Parts: sequence; structure tokens; C-alpha cells
Amino acid sequence: MAIQLPDNPSRADLLAARPTLWINPNYKDNAIGDASLPVRPSDIDEAHANWRRLASLLEACFPELKPAKGEIRSDLVLLDEMRDALGYDSADFGTIFVKADNALPVAGSIKARGGVYEVFLLAEQLAIREGLLQDGEDIRRLAEADARAFFSRHTIAVGSTGNLGLSVGVAARALGFSATVHMSSDAKPWKVERLQRLGVEVIKHSADYTTAVENARIVAERDPTIYFVDDEQSRHLFLGYSVAALELAEQLQANGVKVDAEHPLFLYLPCGIGGAPGGVAYGAKTVFGDNVHCFFVEPVQSPCALVHLLSGSEELVSVYDVGLTNRTEADGMAVARMSAFVAAVMREMLAGVFTVDDASLFKWLLKAHESQNLRLEPSAAAGFAGPDFIVRHAQGKEFCRRRRVDEHLARATHVVWTTGGSFVPEEQFQEFLRIAKDLGHASP
Repeated sequence: MAIQLPDNPSRADLLAARPTLWINPNYKDNAIGDASLPVRPSDIDEAHANWRRLASLLEACFPELKPAKGEIRSDLVLLDEMRDALGYDSADFGTIFVKADNALPVAGSIKARGGVYEVFLLAEQLAIREGLLQDGEDIRRLAEADARAFFSRHTIAVGSTGNLGLSVGVAARALGFSATVHMSSDAKPWKVERLQRLGVEVIKHSADYTTAVENARIVAERDPTIYFVDDEQSRHLFLGYSVAALELAEQLQANGVKVDAEHPLFLYLPCGIGGAPGGVAYGAKTVFGDNVHCFFVEPVQSPCALVHLLSGSEELVSVYDVGLTNRTEADGMAVARMSAFVAAVMREMLAGVFTVDDASLFKWLLKAHESQNLRLEPSAAAGFAGPDFIVRHAQGKEFCRRRRVDEHLARATHVVWTTGGSFVPEEQFQEFLRIAKDLGHASP
């Protein structure tokens, strides 16, 4: 269906697939306290407790987690050398950090926070129901041979453009589950190959992400031995991601960073269907309240959250409905229609959305590598536009004025969430760098 978007300063750029910033007119204070939302702040505490309980099992399954005692965490990296390369050297840009989920262990992307969480939580629930795990028993029991044999009789399925499939597949196979990943046409071959090497069945679809998810759901509904990880509706995924905000709060405090009315915090979160950025944003609003402002970032041809939230429609609106193509090199963000679950939570909680073009993704990927030795895939570089939009863009300036943070920008903290890249094969990463240089973005 074709729809007419309401009048808005960002509409013309959106429809022309030009980078733009949209400020959410429904953004309000204390949105976290809305009792009608499908999640509660207490859910984050429960998810945090679940992560801690699962930690020893995670450590048993993934030796790389031993130094962190089974926790899946990423570094908070001060942006220093790259500031000059981005033109962020003035005091108005405050302090800028990178939350380096591009280097997360186990799955190499932010999806480790959601996919691994849901799979391991499912394993615990199945084992308790089967009587394999007794109350108070060491959860590492689930890594033993008889537990793996039990899990092998179950299949975990998911629809994915790539990184969620990797996360779910890695986690499922580590416990002995069978796993099936329905991949969209945007999925990169190296992600398909990595899953297949793990023994994961990969079903490739010629259509987009939404179709891959729908097919995965249909197959799972027909077979009671299949558990479907539903990226469009899963509370487990959402809450697994949300705990990252507690981690961020610890790291900011360790760096001596204040977050209050005079020291605002801005988060820039790459968005596909919305589960990961939505979960992080919800967690951040729970932890930091009205002193944090969360922005999604999307490709100019795949801005599913922006299109839907701008439309004001109760029914989900697709990027195809406004004439955009959903074609982008940012495969993890090539999503035509956002999650209805996330849309409901973010409607009054999200500060805004900005869009970026593919050429800029490669430019920032190259600069991040050359200046700070960050290994990113294109989608993971999207957030680097955030500080510029807030400090220099007309809509960003208006946002800061209305929120009364314009006079505090020099004391603000910006966090660019880099969401994937460390698992990219060397040959593929070198191809990313070659594309960036061919586009004329090589450093002088």
C-alpha cells in the first residue's frame, strides 16, 4: 500500500533517501513509567539476575568467557584519535565514547546479548521441565552429555539477515540443539558459511527479512519440537539487550562520567527491526531517566522505524509503502518493517531517528580502522553521524533548545554503539576497506 506521510521537516529528505534527522514529537518525560507498556523496569532486574545465574554455564560452553567469569561484555572506548577525523574536535561535542559491541565475544555483535540469552534461558526451562535440572543444582549440569542428548531432540529456528542468526546458531549448537536459520536475500555469504560450518541448517530466501521471519514462524508452528526465536515479538531478546544499560552505567561511572540534567547522555543505536536498540534504549531510560536521549540510526533506503513512527499509524508501515527500496550494504539493517512490540515501547521514549547513506558507512568504517583500530562491518559504523546531527543539524539544535540541554553540550556525553564486525573474515574486511578507498574516502 502507498501512504502519505504527515508534514514534517524531515519528510522531503526521507522520501528522497537523503540523510536526515527526525525528532519524535511524542517524546516525553518519564515515559518509562507508562503502565500500559508491555515491559516493566523490574523486568530488567530479572533479566540481569538471569544472566548472572547463566554465567557459569556460559563459561563452561565458551572458554573465551573465562576471563569475564561467563559475562558477555564489551569495552567502553574513548573516542580520541577519530574525533579529529570526524570533525568532532570542538568543545561543543563534549565527550564521545564507543560502546564496542563489535567485539563482543561468542557472536561478534550486539546480537550476542539477545540471541544467546534467549537460547540459554530456553535450555534451562526445558531442563527443569524434563527433570534434568533440580532446584539449586549447578547449572553447568546442562553442558553434560545427557543434557546435550536431550537438547538434540529439539530445534531452535530464527529468521535473520545475519547477526541474530549467528548468535542463535552459535548458542544453540554449543548446547547440542539442532538449529535452523532462515536467511533473507540480504544475508552475507560469509555469515551463511560460518553457520553451516557449525552444523546449522541455513535456508536461504530470495525475499527480504520480513519474509524470512514469516517463513521461519510458519515452519515452527507446525512442529512442537521447534522453538522459534521471534525477532519481531520476543520479550526475551528485548530484555537480554536491555541489561547492557546496567553495564554502560558501571563503565561511565568508572570513567568518572556524570549523567544528570547538566551532564546529558546521548546514545546512538543502529536499528534493523528494532529489538536490540529498543532493548538498550529501554534499559537506558530505566537507568538514567530523562537525562539520556536515545536515537536510532537507519540506512536512507531502510528507515523502517522512522517511516512507521513518523506516519503515526497504528498499523505497521513499511519502507516500500513510501517508495523506498530497502537496499543497503548494511545487511543487519535491511529491514522494511519494524517490530510492533518495539514500536509500542518506543513511541514516547525514543528521542528521534537519523538516517545515513551507504557511502558514509564505508567512510566511517575506514576512519575507525585507521584511527582507532576498530574492526567494524558497515552497519556498525552508522552511529558516528550522531554527534554531528545533534550539535550542528537544525533539527538537532532545536531538540537541544527544547530539552534545555543546549547550554550543557560541552558537558554532554555521546555514546556511539558499534554493533558488529569482529567476526568478519579478513578477506571480507579488506574488501570493505577497498570499497571505502574506491569511494574516495581514503585518509590523506
